[in-house]
Amino acid sequence: MQTRDYASALYIPIAWELFHRDSRALAHRLMNKGPFHGIVAVTRGGLIPSSIIARELDLRVVESVGVASYDDRTQGEVRVIKAFNRDLVGDGSGWLVIDDLVDSGVTARAVRTLLPKAHMATVYAKPEGQAEVDTFVVGVRQDVWLLFPWDADLQPNEPLVRQQDALERNPFDQRLDR
Repeated sequence: MQTRDYASALYIPIAWELFHRDSRALAHRLMNKGPFHGIVAVTRGGLIPSSIIARELDLRVVESVGVASYDDRTQGEVRVIKAFNRDLVGDGSGWLVIDDLVDSGVTARAVRTLLPKAHMATVYAKPEGQAEVDTFVVGVRQDVWLLFPWDADLQPNEPLVRQQDALERNPFDQRLDR
């Protein structure tokens, strides 16, 4: 498996309002593709658009599948780290799979192997992965790294649990032992 490093990519921040609008646009495109039994959200990126799309399509059943192929901004081997309820979802027939972005298509191919009859949709799609999804809203250049609002700070940052001295640098942490 070839790894891909996006550390020097062009970063494009996506605001919450823009992401919400694009997710609703995806829901609009999906309206005539169903009916769907429910959604399988690809975690973690697919959780937020799945919530928006579930509301817009009035779907109450949301499953998830955990697939990891990135470590921060480096893509590597794909791993399924959380399975969905196979008894409920079966081969994916009548189900909608949602993710935030298809990049190289590695994650989408892994999910397609698990759910060959599902309708796969993403909010954003890069050229190398577009053929792996059935529906998307916005095409993005391959050399762009989208900085989603849930990953954003004033600059790209590490999750707090990965920061060695997070508590020491936390301006809101007043000494609790007083």
